[in-house]
This record gives sequence, C-alpha cells and structure tokens, in this order.
Amino acid sequence: MPLTRLRTFTRLTPVIAAIALLPSAIAAASTPQADVLLSQGKPVATSTVESSSYAGAKAVDGSATTRWASVEGADPQWLRIDLGQSAAIHRVLLDWEAAYAKKYRIEVSDDGTNFTTATAVDNGDGKTDDLTVNAHGRYVRFVGVTRATSYGYSFWEMQVFGSTDSSGDTQPPTVPTGLTAGPTTATSAALTWSAATDNVGVTGYDILRDGTVVATSATPSYADNGLTPDTGYSYAVRARDAAGNVSGTSTPVTVQTQAGSGTGFVLAAAGDIAEKCTASSSSCIHPKTAKLVENMKPAAVITMGDNQYDEPTLTDFKNYYDKTWGQFKNITHPIPGNHESYSKFTGYDAYFGAIAKPQGQRYYSWEMGNWHFIALDSNDFVTHEFGPSEQLAWLKQDLANNKKGCVAAYYHHPRWSSGDHGDNPDSIELWNIMTSNKVDLVLNGHDHDYERFVPQNADGKADAGGPVEIVGGSGGADLYDLSPAHPTTAKLLKTYGVLKLSMTDTSFQSQLIGVDGKVLDSSPAYTCHR
Repeated sequence: MPLTRLRTFTRLTPVIAAIALLPSAIAAASTPQADVLLSQGKPVATSTVESSSYAGAKAVDGSATTRWASVEGADPQWLRIDLGQSAAIHRVLLDWEAAYAKKYRIEVSDDGTNFTTATAVDNGDGKTDDLTVNAHGRYVRFVGVTRATSYGYSFWEMQVFGSTDSSGDTQPPTVPTGLTAGPTTATSAALTWSAATDNVGVTGYDILRDGTVVATSATPSYADNGLTPDTGYSYAVRARDAAGNVSGTSTPVTVQTQAGSGTGFVLAAAGDIAEKCTASSSSCIHPKTAKLVENMKPAAVITMGDNQYDEPTLTDFKNYYDKTWGQFKNITHPIPGNHESYSKFTGYDAYFGAIAKPQGQRYYSWEMGNWHFIALDSNDFVTHEFGPSEQLAWLKQDLANNKKGCVAAYYHHPRWSSGDHGDNPDSIELWNIMTSNKVDLVLNGHDHDYERFVPQNADGKADAGGPVEIVGGSGGADLYDLSPAHPTTAKLLKTYGVLKLSMTDTSFQSQLIGVDGKVLDSSPAYTCHR
C-alpha cells in the first residue's frame, strides 16, 4: 500500500489533544479514576498485515507517521489490542489513513476470544472517528466489515480511553535473567530464559531481535524462525504484567545462524477441528484456528483426524469444515480419526476425494524437501486385536524404501498422552516401529489438548534417539480435562491453537500458536536422526 495515498487532514494523535477533546458528559462522569489513554504501547494482534512496514503495533505507538494496514482487497479484517487488565472503556478514537472502512464494529472482550459489540459504524466517511462507548473488558477489537476502497483497512492510530479496574499496581516485573540461545539452524534460533517475577503476576514476554520486538511469548522460551543463514543476531527479552507494566530489557545474547542454503518450509498442523458451528457464534473455534493457519502461510497443512464432528456426512463437511479449514484443501494432507469412522468414512472420503486415498488407502506417504511424511489410519490400532496388519506391513516397507534424511509420521490416536483418553497400548507395535526406524517427529490428535513430549524410546522414557511426540488435538473441538503429566512431558496445556512446524533439510522446530496469536509453547531445534 504506497504512501502516496496520504490524505491531507488534521490527525488527532497527540495524547494531550485527544484527551482535551473528551465530550463533557464523559469528562464529568463519575468513575473510579480519570479517563486516560489505555492503548498506547500495548500488545496488538491482527488478522493480516499488508507488510512488516505496517504492523499492528504501529497503530498504538503514538506516532503520527506510522500506521497499520491490512492486506488489500479482503473483508473482514481486524486489529485487537490487549489493554493488559480489565477496564471501563468510554471512548475509542480512530485516525484513518486513506484506506478507511465504510462499515465496522468496535468489540470488547474479557478473555480475548468471546467478544461483544460496543458500537458499530455503518456510514464511515474516512474522517477521524471519535466514538463514545460504554463497555468493559480487557481486549478491544476493531472489526472492518466493508471497505470503502479497493485497498485494505489502514489507520495511523487507534486510541482507547477509559479507566482501569485497579490503579494500585504500578510495579513492573523483574528483568528476565539467564537468556540463553539453544541449538541454531541455518534459519532458526531457540531461546530460553528464567521466568521473571511480579507482585501480581507476569502475563508474557516481548522478544526483541536487534532491538525490535518481533514476537510475544506466554512462556519463558521462544523459537525464532525465518532467519538468514550464517548471520549474527542480537536477542533480548522483557516481561509484562496484567496492569501493563513492562520490565527493563534483559542482558542481550548474540546468536550466529549456521551456514547453509537456508532452504526450509513451514507446515500448519492440528487435529479435532470442526464442531457444527460457524463464525456467527463467538464461541466457535475452528474459524479462529483457520485464521491462524492463514497467517502462517504454510507450504502444506496436516490434519490429525476428527476433522469434522460428530458422525460427519458430506453435508457436515461442506457446512462447517469447508467454510474454514476448507480454504487450505488443495495443500492439505489429511488422515481420519475415530469420528470419521463412525459414518464408515463416507463423508471423509467424499469430501477429500483423491487426497483421502492418494495411494489407494487411507494411509499413504508424501515428501517435501528432505522430509518423508507418513500418514496413517490409526483406527486399525484401537481394536484390541494384535494380529497381522496390512497397514503395518506397508509401513515397514515404506520406511525401508525411504531415501530422505528426516521422517515424520502422523495419526489420530497417540501412544502417550496425559489427556482424557490417556495412553493407547493398542499401538505399541506402531510406536516400536517409529523408534526402531529413527522417526524424528510423531503428530497425534484424539485428546482435545496440547502436549509436547521430549524424545522418547520404545518404553516411553526420555531418549535423545527417539521421536518427539506432539498431541495437537486443539484445532477447535471442545477441550478435555487433563490428567497428571508424564515424566517425559515438556509442555501440557488445556488450550486451543495450531502447531507451526518449521522444517529445514536437517532439523525441525515446533511452536503452538494460540487463538490470540501468541506463542504458547516453543520447542528446541531438533536435528534429524539420520
């Protein structure tokens, strides 16, 4: 979106001028504390950005010369601000660039997932919009419904005014310590640090690369991907609390990526995806996880079964899954779960067509880069029958024929799980084949949660030579309760999200991206066994 589209009008970005223009009715209102600018410098998530030059954070940086811009030609789009704590919200100011909204909503939420409309504009004219609202929440979201131009949506500043529920917490978290760079590849670096402390509680961390915030993480770890081979980078982190207080910046560390071609690709993966609901319901999750996939721009999408609920027919797939995750159908490599089996796979086979059985069966293999991927139908391994299996025979031969240096397998029922279903002893032989053939990564669903294990051997004990198993049944189905974690569990969460897998010719890293766009878990960089 070129800068030549600037319009000449007076922008009300200075905080003092904005506060001075408060309507007298609001200024005189009886509130626990005076209305203040709540949004400046707060974390921002967006549906899209036109480019890194127009990131969402630029809409809350207090500058009259920087702006957020969404991708061109697409409705709807949104920008969400995390105020850091709950607040009474009385005013929202939008300082539009030329790409303005004809119709849009301002929404508020307590949890960042379930939003209610605070006000709506149906006749936007592109002038500075100064909106009086009466709402309460922690998250404030602009939702563009109809563009007024052929471009996207773009504004210089979005300012939210009101009063926080508690004014007493002014103490920032402690500065994070112990920032350490783990294994690096040609295109990635893994970071860990010691958790900061706070008088109330730390809510997350900013990751700075060469002095610029590039991501936020809910945990004291992060995997940075998409780097340039044989290049030095400086990293630092800082902590935030619920009141919006920010710590000082940690002692930086320098990371040197490995030499190499830099060839690699990103995959998106999840299981247990589409309930019978649509985006018209704020509690419907699969539209939100589909948006995460869209933002990842993956080379391929992996689904780990139970793609559609409950006993899915072709009509169910068309009415629900197809409206969200269906947009990635041409790059999806699916496998079925137990719910697809309830209708004898009729809906699954009819919807996915040739990609359901690319090699004549619901199990198959495919390749990308230096990776060999094995897709299995684990419904064969939950019958408590341990006789000969055509699928196991095929699997052994497929692994024997493989010439690639890295191997990943995915199927619905996990061998190890701390979720509601627990371990699956019926797949012992399947897991043994994975360990004996030095498979690097195993992805599963079935339990509606997220669990990442350290590499394990055939007995489920920590072993650097074994596969990394990740249960990613967090794509949208109702979440399950958790059982006590296994000794080999690296991370266990009752949450929704999508796995972002960054693959190179010799390694992989995983991240769980939550529906709010935050990184909820990052794995180390693992080098392939072969």
